[in-house]
Amino acid sequence: MSVRRVALLTAGGFAPCLSSAVGGLIERYTELDPTIEIIAYQYGYHGLLTGTKIVIDDEGRKQAGILHRFGGSPIGNSRVKLTNAADCVKRGLVEEGQNPLEVAAERLKADGVDVLHTIGGDDTNTTAADLAAYLHENGYELTVVGLPKTIDNDVVPIRQSLGAWTAAEEAAGFAANVIGEHRSGPRMLIVHEVMGRHCGWLTAATAKEYRTWLDAQEWAPALGLTRERWDVHAVFLPELEIDIDAEADRLKAVMDEIGNVNIFLSEGAGMNEIVQQLEAAGEEVPRDPFGHVKLDTINPGQWFAKQFAEKLGAEKVMVQKSGYYSRAAAANAEDLRLIKSMTDLAVECALRGEPGVIGHDEEDGDRLKAIAFPRIAGGKAFDVAQPWFGEILEGIGQPLVPAKAAAH
Repeated sequence: MSVRRVALLTAGGFAPCLSSAVGGLIERYTELDPTIEIIAYQYGYHGLLTGTKIVIDDEGRKQAGILHRFGGSPIGNSRVKLTNAADCVKRGLVEEGQNPLEVAAERLKADGVDVLHTIGGDDTNTTAADLAAYLHENGYELTVVGLPKTIDNDVVPIRQSLGAWTAAEEAAGFAANVIGEHRSGPRMLIVHEVMGRHCGWLTAATAKEYRTWLDAQEWAPALGLTRERWDVHAVFLPELEIDIDAEADRLKAVMDEIGNVNIFLSEGAGMNEIVQQLEAAGEEVPRDPFGHVKLDTINPGQWFAKQFAEKLGAEKVMVQKSGYYSRAAAANAEDLRLIKSMTDLAVECALRGEPGVIGHDEEDGDRLKAIAFPRIAGGKAFDVAQPWFGEILEGIGQPLVPAKAAAH
């Protein structure tokens, strides 16, 4: 297939890889064939439906390398599901009676796009697959090559999604400043709420990064500066069974001994219990266009803080969320290397007409390849049986009890 024009879009929530991935794709196409035109739809599928796009000109190609130094997305994101016509109509993206897939397909045809690169999570990439299938059924061949973006690291069957390493590192740095508040009052309870719908990987990886930072510090116990007070005292994940009463007893002993307790909480932990409680009270639970509960509106951190504050006899409670601090950060060195390998392969696959989502396939010996869209899914559960995580819980005295139903 002859590739004449390529389109890029980023979608879903931010992750510390979007800017660099856009830059990497532009650089690789420019290296291999600068005659290939590149356009970028603004704000993801929102721009595809409305026809809002920019052309990457010669000046843009020269500046592509700058994008590796920044977080966020220079071309903009949104959450739009092309198969949710009602939501698209409500938001003014299509007219009543129009099929968003058809509108998007006609836009791609009119723009002469041969290859579409989507940079997003499972929702973004499965939506791209729906679009490619629709185009194929209607006689227009489009190669879609996706890149896996999610701080949750929860895309099946991809070993490591772009941006997740950086998000864990950034959240650990955020936690260090927040936990510095532990002496701002006696009997202090601090809940560090880590963004993540289902997967506990990010919270666990953040705890690992944070405790690695603790290992590198020098302490002054004679002056009250102790590792014990700065440590993580509990890590709550969707993949762990959480016995609130038993944990409250354990953590109260910590509070009594050192005067503070620090909890690392996955945003998705306890989500089902919170939703059931809200719905039983007759409250409406907000959901996004993909049907996901809007976790920031149900406030898991506040819910858990309320459960523990009284049981621990906390005099002061603080809940802090690291998600927005972490997810728009610039990619770290590890992620930059991963982004480079994935964007290079994405361009190679696009030029030979091979569709799929680029990633190390856990079901094929971790081989880096274009994984077929039907195999892509979200909500991959974190494996709590990994030795490094067991060492964390053992180190803080928390029992490791896997949840009865893993989040898949």
